[in-house]
Amino acid sequence: MTRYRKLGYVELNVESIARSATFYRDVAGLQHVRQRQDGSVLLRCDMDAYSVVLHEKAPAGLKCVGLMLEDASQFEALHVQLREHGTAYKELSASECKLRQIARATRITEPNTQATLEFYIPADDASDRTFQPTHTRIQRLGHIVLGTQRSSEAVVFFRDVLNFRVSDSIGETVTFMRPYPNPFHHGIGVVCSGHPMLHHVNFMVTEIDDIGRALHRLRAQGAAIVHGPGRHPTSGSVFLYFLDPDGITLEYSFGMEEFLEIHAREPRVLPAAPESIDSWGATRDPRMGSVGEIEVATIA
Repeated sequence: MTRYRKLGYVELNVESIARSATFYRDVAGLQHVRQRQDGSVLLRCDMDAYSVVLHEKAPAGLKCVGLMLEDASQFEALHVQLREHGTAYKELSASECKLRQIARATRITEPNTQATLEFYIPADDASDRTFQPTHTRIQRLGHIVLGTQRSSEAVVFFRDVLNFRVSDSIGETVTFMRPYPNPFHHGIGVVCSGHPMLHHVNFMVTEIDDIGRALHRLRAQGAAIVHGPGRHPTSGSVFLYFLDPDGITLEYSFGMEEFLEIHAREPRVLPAAPESIDSWGATRDPRMGSVGEIEVATIA
C-alpha cells in the first residue's frame, strides 16, 4: 500500500493574484518565493520549494492538492491500486515536473470530491534553502477539508485506494483522515456538503501565542474571522478560522494529536453536535466554508 510523507502543497484559484499574493504574504504570514512565467505565485511556510500556489482564475477555489510520497518506490504501489479500482491516472511529463520543481508526479481526479490530487516526490534537497517564519510562526501546511454529497464514498476511496487512515468522525458529517504513516491527526478531512467544494485550508503554527496574536492582527487588517478561537475535541487543536480576500476559509491551528505508525488507537465516532466541533463554544459565522469551487481536471 502507498506510503506518504505529508500533505505537500495546495494550489488555489483566486480572482486577483496581486491582491491575494499580498494577503497571503503580509496578513497570513507565508513567505513569497517567486512568480512563474505563467503568472502563478509561489509561497511557502516551511523549507519546501513551495507550499501554496496562487493562480488567477475565477471562480475562487481549489485547483489541485499535492501529496508527497515517502519515496519513488511508492509510485508502483499507487499505480497498482489505481488500476485495480479502475481509476484513471496521468503521469506528468518530465518538462512539466521540471517547471513545477518536482521529480516525478502522478495526477488523478478523486471521483467523489472531484478534487485533483497529485502524488509526487520533490526534485531537490531543501538544504540549500532558508526559511524565516514571519509574524505568524507557521510550521507547516497542515490539512485541507473537502466537501461532497458523496462523503461516505470519498472516505472509502481515500481509505481503500489511497491508504489514508481514519482518525475520527463526527457523526456522518465529517471524517478526519491521515496519509499513512504521517503521524498528525489529519491531513485530509471529508465533510458532507451539497456539492463538491473546498471547505478550508489549514496552517499549523508554533505555539498558542501565535493564535492570540493572529486574532488581533487579523482584526486590525480587516480580515473576517469566521470561527474561534476554540478547541477541536477530535484532534485537540486550538483553532482560528478566517477568510482570504475571495472568501476562501483559512485556519491557523496549534497542537494536534499524533499517531504511532503501529498500535495506533482506534478511530472514534463523536456525536453530531456543536460541542464535538468546538469544546469552547465559539460562534460560527455562516460564511465559513462557503467559498471554494473545485476546478475539475480531465484525466485521459
